[in-house]
Amino acid sequence: MSNAEQTPLPIIATLLPEESRMGFLPAFFGEEHMMNGEGLVFCWMRNLSEDYNGGFWNYYTLSNGGFYMAPATEKTFRVRVAGNWFDGELSADVAGIVATLYAVCELANRTGSDRIVDQYHLLRDYAGEHPEAGQIFAAID
Repeated sequence: MSNAEQTPLPIIATLLPEESRMGFLPAFFGEEHMMNGEGLVFCWMRNLSEDYNGGFWNYYTLSNGGFYMAPATEKTFRVRVAGNWFDGELSADVAGIVATLYAVCELANRTGSDRIVDQYHLLRDYAGEHPEAGQIFAAID
């Protein structure tokens, strides 16, 4: 079988261990954008869900070089997106993916940073393979 015919490997999300959290934001947003990037994720989550009221977040790395953040809870969030009429119950993981996609998109538009644009596409690629991809894309499109 030639390389062109091989099935691509699935993109795997890995929960970042507690001891590795300090380097996460600078690694993915860059030193210059890490505080704005993290704040935008939290802000988008507040804007998307009235159910969200703060809390601890998990950080995930993706095997394709991407990342996302998600609230560290088992509860679901009602997410509403006025711009596209999406209204649905999402797991904390999926709500985090959606909030991270919106935040990274906004940061990419603000900064014009190729690094941030690339991070958006890496997460979007993962979202396309996620079991709840339909919900994610309904929320972001």
